[in-house]
Amino acid sequence: MPKRRLGVVLLIPPPWSHEIDGLRRAFGDGSLGRIPAHITLVPPVNVREDAVADALSVLRRAAAATRPFGVDLGPPATFLPVNPVAYLAVDGDGADEVHRLRDAVFRGPFERDLTWPFVPHATLADEADPDRIRAALGALRDYEVRVTFDRVHVLEQGDSRMWRAIADAPFSALAVIGRGGLELELATSANLDTDASRWTDTAWAADAMAEYGTVEDDAPFAIATRRNGVVVGTAAGTTRSDGAYLATLIVDAAERGTGVGSHLLAAVESLAAERGCTRVTLRTQAGGAARPFYEARGWKVYAELPAWRHGRDFVQMERLLI
Repeated sequence: MPKRRLGVVLLIPPPWSHEIDGLRRAFGDGSLGRIPAHITLVPPVNVREDAVADALSVLRRAAAATRPFGVDLGPPATFLPVNPVAYLAVDGDGADEVHRLRDAVFRGPFERDLTWPFVPHATLADEADPDRIRAALGALRDYEVRVTFDRVHVLEQGDSRMWRAIADAPFSALAVIGRGGLELELATSANLDTDASRWTDTAWAADAMAEYGTVEDDAPFAIATRRNGVVVGTAAGTTRSDGAYLATLIVDAAERGTGVGSHLLAAVESLAAERGCTRVTLRTQAGGAARPFYEARGWKVYAELPAWRHGRDFVQMERLLI
């Protein structure tokens, strides 16, 4: 049975995550870019594929018994001389909540042997030069931030040792409806977890087969353009046999008007045509600057979307490729 490399963490939200990543960059943290700023509750553990659903149930139950809480992070500390790690200590009235939550998730599929006792912290640098750590502790001795957490995440290690969030559970009681009959549990999260995502894919495929007699997945695409090795614009979307959808196209503000956007759009249209699409569609603000850009390049409005997002009117546009 295959296993998956998982970990349970409190992801530090922005803007504090950006600030802490700046400290990690200054320390030369080798994991910057591979794992987001976080407080570890369960360090990396190998979970059998058939036990992942049970592990996520543990996560949801622990989160349902927790409410949002804040902790103080800092000042920087170290595990020297035992371990060359610099970190932000977890302090304040929320430290007890971190311990309680950790105890609630450190069970079942997530339970594992530990090398060190649990000390809640946000790592700034691992395997760092001891002299550099000591110097930084003095320079940053006044650094402290107050961070509020409203959910817990499961991360999975993938290719190139990159860690990504595969599930989250908010700190709120699970909603249960249909009491006295067939009860339903409603769990809200930022993303579907593994079993819910797998069920959704299967259900959509079955529905498409029953409705259309075929199953066709959207084929994603992403195009990046660089000048002197620096990204100055990107475009992304999906294609299928009956058309392509341009989800995003953005150009660096300093590069607008230089032709970058036109080249990106032409590349999207060319890719769509190569994949057999006869039209490309997109949504943009009805009165925004992007609409005339597309219209000047042959795109037409075919539907209006009043107050579609943030109270603003949008339009759907298309470019026929035949």
